[in-house]
Amino acid sequence: MKKIFAFLTVALMAISTFSLQSCDDDDNEVAVPGYALVTVKPNVVGGSFVMQFSDSLQVMASNMTLSPFGDKEVRALIAYTSPEGTQQGEMPRVHVLWMDSVMTKPVADNLGENGNKDKYGDEPIEVVNSWETVAEDGYLTIRFRGYWGDLSKAHAINLVHRTDANQPYLLHLYHDNKDDEGKIVADGLVAFRLPAAFNEGEKPITITLQYESYSGKLKTVDFKYIPRKD
Repeated sequence: MKKIFAFLTVALMAISTFSLQSCDDDDNEVAVPGYALVTVKPNVVGGSFVMQFSDSLQVMASNMTLSPFGDKEVRALIAYTSPEGTQQGEMPRVHVLWMDSVMTKPVADNLGENGNKDKYGDEPIEVVNSWETVAEDGYLTIRFRGYWGDLSKAHAINLVHRTDANQPYLLHLYHDNKDDEGKIVADGLVAFRLPAAFNEGEKPITITLQYESYSGKLKTVDFKYIPRKD
């Protein structure tokens, strides 16, 4: 099993704020950046790419031609300035200030309740209610929070589609701390590509995420999800 843990570096979101001057040299206005969680989708034609901002909005970067992630589709955090003017019929464009990929992985195999715990771990975890925790465009992206003893140690986070349950869209988040117990609170961000079964219909569905919390209770979170169609 691949060990995966990605820290969400909140400080990145402040880097550009102090240095972005307006393109107009005649004023002292500061360009205020926006922040977004997007899907970076490579375009095989010429190596260009688009960014999926929401289920219905795609944009292009005005200052980037090639995706920094090559031909891989990934979820990413970006900072950008307001969309620039576009001609009628053109895709909207934004000026990308920085872009940082989110660990993006598939949903893990379902081995049954005991098998899942044995392979993926059964330590508690918390799902953070924030704008980064969202189900959209074929992915469930989760900001999670847990305890670490050493921030350099990799924990494993996996998501399983519980096809053995009566709910068709039930997902379970598993945490394996790799024996790294401590009192350091840290957040991470991970994106999971949803199985094809979540995108078969035309109407929105309700995805239920469950996880073992630090309170000792099994918690659930529901997401309204629009099936992805490419």
